Amino acid sequence: MRLAPKSLFGRLVLVLLAGLVLSQLATLYINQTERDRLLYRAGGMRLAQQISDIVKLLDSLPSAERRRVVAVFNRPPLAVSLDRPPLDLPADEDDADFSMFASVLRYTLGEDAKIAVVERAHRPHGHGERGFGPRRGGFGPPAFTVQVPLQDGTLVTFDSSVLPPVATTTLRLALTLAVLLATVIVLSLIAVRWVTGPLSVLADAAEKLGENINRPPIPEAGPAEVQRAARSFNAMQQRLAHSMAERSRVLTAMSHDLKTPITRMRLRTDMLEDEAVREKFDRDLAEMEQMVTQTLEFMRDATDTEPVKRLDLMALVESLQADYEDMAKEVRIMGRVSRPLAARPVAMRRCLTNLVDNAIRYGARATIDLAEEADRVILRVLDDGPGIPEAQLERAFEPFYRGEASRSRETGGFGLGLGIARNIARAHGGELTLKNRPEGGLAATLTLPHAA
Repeated sequence: MRLAPKSLFGRLVLVLLAGLVLSQLATLYINQTERDRLLYRAGGMRLAQQISDIVKLLDSLPSAERRRVVAVFNRPPLAVSLDRPPLDLPADEDDADFSMFASVLRYTLGEDAKIAVVERAHRPHGHGERGFGPRRGGFGPPAFTVQVPLQDGTLVTFDSSVLPPVATTTLRLALTLAVLLATVIVLSLIAVRWVTGPLSVLADAAEKLGENINRPPIPEAGPAEVQRAARSFNAMQQRLAHSMAERSRVLTAMSHDLKTPITRMRLRTDMLEDEAVREKFDRDLAEMEQMVTQTLEFMRDATDTEPVKRLDLMALVESLQADYEDMAKEVRIMGRVSRPLAARPVAMRRCLTNLVDNAIRYGARATIDLAEEADRVILRVLDDGPGIPEAQLERAFEPFYRGEASRSRETGGFGLGLGIARNIARAHGGELTLKNRPEGGLAATLTLPHAA
């Protein structure tokens, strides 16, 4: 669903708010309906009591006085008359409300009283419905006619209707429900944040694990399921740190074991009398030593323990440019950055050196293009070389891969520089990608986050 929030917090809040709003609307409808029905019924009972009081008063008066008293009580919403003919329609007491209305009249006037209660059609709103409850379909209040015989046989007819409830009570009820809804929403937001907070901590820890495998363990707090996930994550981090530390120790031992025989072979090579043979041995031994060194650097970068510092990237790039100029190699700088990076200086220098060396090796010169965004720095190392086939751009980061067909050690290296550079970039929370330039050559794009 496109409109649904992406975060767990947003989705839980959306579900809770939707449920709360629907439940409050249903509660408002039910309360309003029952309230109106009760008010109508209470109004009907009061009207029944008023009719019975008028009947008792008229019974106690002589005929000459009755019309004067009737004129006093003949006021809306109750119309009283003494000259109406008998009602043709019989009373219908199947409806519970009319039955209760008639029962109140009989209770006050006596069980022998003959009472006719007939519902009238409410013309302004359509045909009425029986009962003193609120009208369905938007009809008005119940309208009816009551006819009661006096002791001398005179028929007193009452035409009336039950008035609707006052609207201010409805507004008060809506305001009460709104306050309740707002309170529950606030409590729900706090509860959802309390539940999802540890999950956000776990997600942040997973994202930053590649930057520092030895980072402190995350707190094992929150609901039982989140605590279990946090414990599993901490255990996984410990296993990974132990595995990488063990690998580092193995690599250190390999470095010592490999360099020792190389050193002995170099001493024996110096004793050779044939100069041509001695130069070939020296070249092969130097190549072996360089291969061992670069391989160990490639394997060691992920477990590098160099501390993170605030690094002035502009100063580092200008220092590299000066070093290459001393070696009579052209390196140009375009753009500037002003904010520092949170980086390991030695590792970052190795990363940039590998990229510039690769550009000079294939394109004779290198251009470092710097750009700065709100939360990151983009550094592009450009060359004028032949580029790399599109299908092999990602393979260029694999160990010992060289795109050059000749596979010459002098020009192609050992195929480890780009892999080392990418490992360093990812260890800093960044990324390194390759792309062929439309005008020719290769662009190595290094993206790094700003210092916090």
